Amino acid sequence: MNKTEFIEAVANKAGISKSAAQTAVDAALETIRDELKKGNSVGLTGFGTFGVTKRAARNGRNPKTGQEIHIEARTAPTFSAGKTLKDALN
Repeated sequence: MNKTEFIEAVANKAGISKSAAQTAVDAALETIRDELKKGNSVGLTGFGTFGVTKRAARNGRNPKTGQEIHIEARTAPTFSAGKTLKDALN
């Protein structure tokens, strides 16, 4: 399912227009992104928690040439599924 299909599904389930669903989905995703940029986690009870983790700088290899390269430290997004979501899938 891509974003367009997701927006259509939200519109159908909520009984709202596609444009209203797109506005709501975009606002939710933007809010999650903004909080993650600040280093905060976003917990949605029954669904899961979005968070960030720090990845340390390290040495790696270019897979094409085998040359050793330095990979800078970075922040990566994480997601941990909540119990209700896990239970719904099993």
